[in-house]
Amino acid sequence: MLARREVFPHVIEMNYQARQRLGCSVYLIHDAGEWLLIDIGFQETVDEIIDMIRQMDFSLASCKYLIATHADVDHIQGLKRAKELLPNAVTVGHPECQQLLATSDRIVTYAEIAAQGISIDLPPIKIDKTINEGDSLKVGSLTLDVWNTPGHTSSQLAFRCGKLLFSGDNIFRDGCVGNIDAHHGSDIPAFIKSLERIRDSDVTWLLPSHGPIFRKNNAHLQKTIDRLSEYQHMADFGTCAVDWPLLDEWEDELVRGFDPEKA
Repeated sequence: MLARREVFPHVIEMNYQARQRLGCSVYLIHDAGEWLLIDIGFQETVDEIIDMIRQMDFSLASCKYLIATHADVDHIQGLKRAKELLPNAVTVGHPECQQLLATSDRIVTYAEIAAQGISIDLPPIKIDKTINEGDSLKVGSLTLDVWNTPGHTSSQLAFRCGKLLFSGDNIFRDGCVGNIDAHHGSDIPAFIKSLERIRDSDVTWLLPSHGPIFRKNNAHLQKTIDRLSEYQHMADFGTCAVDWPLLDEWEDELVRGFDPEKA
């Protein structure tokens, strides 16, 4: 039997459990004999993860939910295999996530990025139950409150459990955020609002979908919010930007005329 390496009471993160990187963060939350998983990652690591869970003396029949924080392939490719191994579990995700996975949308899920030579197998995946802002999930006596935190994707979900926030791809310990990409459905103003919500909450710990767990720090969050606020007005971010002030300056200059002595 494997010793359970809890990061917090009732919470095991499978990369920390394995003492190695398996992919995205995979959180096991348990109480009173019931348990759930937040994200599962790539298909190639599913059997290893489930075997570790079995060795930690969790009953596979008692898995209540398999949760998708959003539809990105690095979070959900293994969901179909996980459901085969855990048939009693209900797969849950945002309504948009349900649609994207049912149709195996390869572009929005990042399974296909032709410019980088990325082509990842993505079978159709069934989300049994949709969840959204204001919903809650229970495991034993624990309650996970569902937050819809759009920005990285419109389907991005986070889950609050007491002072813990399973925060998805909203923000990482280095201040980076999940990819901002128009093809992916990213929305910078929505991203800022989601980060402001996290900043203004009274949660203590952020448990992200990638990288280490970290204590919520409002100055750290504000620095990222300020950076994304600048992104809204930069051509670097293409159609994800809301405007480009330089073009307004150019229009004024066109009216005045160009004077190299004043440029």
